[in-house]
Amino acid sequence: MDDAAFLEHVQSGGQVEAGDWMPDEYRARLRKFIEMHGNSELMGVLPEREWILRAPTLQRKLALTAKVQDEVGHAQLIYRVVEDLGKPRQQCLDDLVAGRVKFHNVFHYETRTWGDVGVIAWLVDAAAIVSQKALLKCSYAPYARIMKKICWEESFHILHGRDVILAMVTGTPDQFELVQEAVSRWWGPLMQFHGNPIPRGEDPMWYWRIKSQGNEEARQQFLDGYVPQILELGLEIPDPQLRKRDDGVWEYTEPDWDELKRVVSGNGPRSRERLALRSEALARSAWVRDAVLGAAA
Repeated sequence: MDDAAFLEHVQSGGQVEAGDWMPDEYRARLRKFIEMHGNSELMGVLPEREWILRAPTLQRKLALTAKVQDEVGHAQLIYRVVEDLGKPRQQCLDDLVAGRVKFHNVFHYETRTWGDVGVIAWLVDAAAIVSQKALLKCSYAPYARIMKKICWEESFHILHGRDVILAMVTGTPDQFELVQEAVSRWWGPLMQFHGNPIPRGEDPMWYWRIKSQGNEEARQQFLDGYVPQILELGLEIPDPQLRKRDDGVWEYTEPDWDELKRVVSGNGPRSRERLALRSEALARSAWVRDAVLGAAA
């Protein structure tokens, strides 16, 4: 199979297995995309991990602990796929803590209150699952298969987040205000989440059918699903230009794409602190990996 035949295969709905031949460009783009997803799952536990011991009830502690465990498990599944594409897991982790690779923008920000924890599980995970469900149609079959488990678990995370939010918006005025403040603060990163609106035909991820939707398509789907829910709870969205046109398209204030680029390049409010924490955790657990891998050898 040559490049042209491979492209025709994936664009017509065909899938690729780990042992199949694939063009170098496809392999490189696929590996980079999936590695960033794994990095994001791993780094995504840190904003919520900080709140496990500060959760208001035992039930909330247990739910948040389970969610964090799920996300770490997702990272392990995804790094296994990256390994099949030629990059060892240890190299992925080394590159992550050294700042040589990226993770998603939303995980570079701080979590100031329990309201942030609810917004992350409800809205950030909702933005993520819009993209993740589209990956069920990815041309790389091993990735598409593990996304079934990931999407199923992320759906429960969203329900957990909505339950946290509902408890707060129906609680005291101070609790409601915590949610409103968190929504207002997270709205900018949420609107940046799916990336700049590059036309699908110009997106290499679409070209190789690694993704099955464009960035703007994903953002519109998120707005369709969650703007009504936010407003239904009496919350305000901090964008006076946000409106749905007669043709069903959402208009909104243009996100700050320079901020997005700066943040995912490792210059977010908590980027260095989070990477340092991950580096420290890797160093502390090195003896476990040495023992296990040594015994296996």
